[in-house]
Amino acid sequence: MDNTALVLVIIGALNWGSIGLFGVDLVATLFGGQASILSRIIYTLVALGGLWSITLLFKEKIPVRDNG
Repeated sequence: MDNTALVLVIIGALNWGSIGLFGVDLVATLFGGQASILSRIIYTLVALGGLWSITLLFKEKIPVRDNG
């Protein structure tokens, strides 16, 4: 679930980057406009991925041992 959430957050970040840099909403462009049901589903999934990713900030970190 963590990896899925991170992929969704990356998609959202790239979409916001394209809006900020080029004025192009890639999700809307690819899926029929901001109001289309498919775009709204993707926006919702990205938002849920962002909410899930908040939990990653509070997970206990497992130390990595150097076997060298």
